[in-house]
Amino acid sequence: MQNVLLLVDVQNLYYTARHAYGRHIDYNALWARATRGRRVVKALAYAIDRGDEKQRQFQNILRGIGFEVKLKPFIQRADGSAKGDWDVGITLDAVKHAPAVDVVVLASGDGDFALLADTLRLEHGVEVEIYGVPSLTAGALMQSATRFVPLEDDLLL
Repeated sequence: MQNVLLLVDVQNLYYTARHAYGRHIDYNALWARATRGRRVVKALAYAIDRGDEKQRQFQNILRGIGFEVKLKPFIQRADGSAKGDWDVGITLDAVKHAPAVDVVVLASGDGDFALLADTLRLEHGVEVEIYGVPSLTAGALMQSATRFVPLEDDLLL
């Protein structure tokens, strides 16, 4: 049985699924597909905390599925732009836990993770599965993965 680390970039999945399909990710189905026949070493969902009740309910749903939810405060800059990505945190956790797993599942379409996927495969010897919305997942990330799993159909609500 393979050991798996599951890392979910919640903001990326929310916006890409909404843009491409006008739908949401089915996190129960994502968990079931990514962990089938595998032992979960760690499952982390990375989100931005805006402090509203609906978001807290969603975070509790993720916890109920089995994810540890990591939150970062939403930061609105003076110029009106916003900050709130988890790229560095996801990368650090992936490298930290890589020695204990056979597979890293990263649910994100962010091309910044291509270097991480290459590093995990080539330097840590782990398989890397990328779950992403096909039309909005960076080509470099798909090429860096051991496997690409499209987020569509049965993985959507």
